Amino acid sequence: MQRLPSVFISHGSPMHALEAGAAGRAWAALGKRLGKPKALAIASAHWETGQPQLTGAAKPETIHDFYGFPEPLYRIRYPASGAPGVARRVQALLKEGGFNAAIDEGRGLDHGAWSPLLYMYPDADVPVIQLSVQTELGPRHHFAVGLSLKKLLEEGILLIGSGHLTHNLRDWARGQGKAEPYATEFQIWVKDKIDRKDFEPLLDYRSASPHGVRAHPTEEHFLPLFVALGAAPESYKPERIFDEIESGVLAMDAYVFQ
Repeated sequence: MQRLPSVFISHGSPMHALEAGAAGRAWAALGKRLGKPKALAIASAHWETGQPQLTGAAKPETIHDFYGFPEPLYRIRYPASGAPGVARRVQALLKEGGFNAAIDEGRGLDHGAWSPLLYMYPDADVPVIQLSVQTELGPRHHFAVGLSLKKLLEEGILLIGSGHLTHNLRDWARGQGKAEPYATEFQIWVKDKIDRKDFEPLLDYRSASPHGVRAHPTEEHFLPLFVALGAAPESYKPERIFDEIESGVLAMDAYVFQ
């Protein structure tokens, strides 16, 4: 079986589930390019826990974890099956890596997972499990989580980190559409470090990067990137498949680590 890549996606706002524009077209093209994996595991910024957790439901519900959006958004369902066996496999790998991981059999899929999957796998015909993030534990923890899950890619299981390259909603409220210089500078800095596999500055991005704290006042949306990077092959070739900045401050970068 050919080894799958790991992937990072900036999932956008909940409205992307209704109309994702160019980002949605990029996600759809990626799904066609990758084909149907055995299953996929997606680490979403919208499930925060103290220790790693995995969804174990055979039929995970579609969680609408947002408020004040148009009513059609709440009618969307993503009826992919779960993968309890894959959840147990991921749990075992995490425990081998020194993590105390638990399975939550009642938790469904939030929009950080199902919104991009609506485009990647619109027929919902790939089983899905979701991984939580541990915001208080930072990038190094999530990079190590990814390292412990490398074997999944050899077993036909696609690993996706779903967050955002920049995520400052306070600036979004003031955005005028034109890309803010700080968002562009942070975007360029991250790409340079990814391309050169210069991980130490990335892991310390809040002090080592231009505008790291402003790009991410809280870290949960950046941490899925480190899961994807940790799982990537050591000889990976990074490919940025999308890089627009929406509303002036939300960098929508998506990467494939092949």
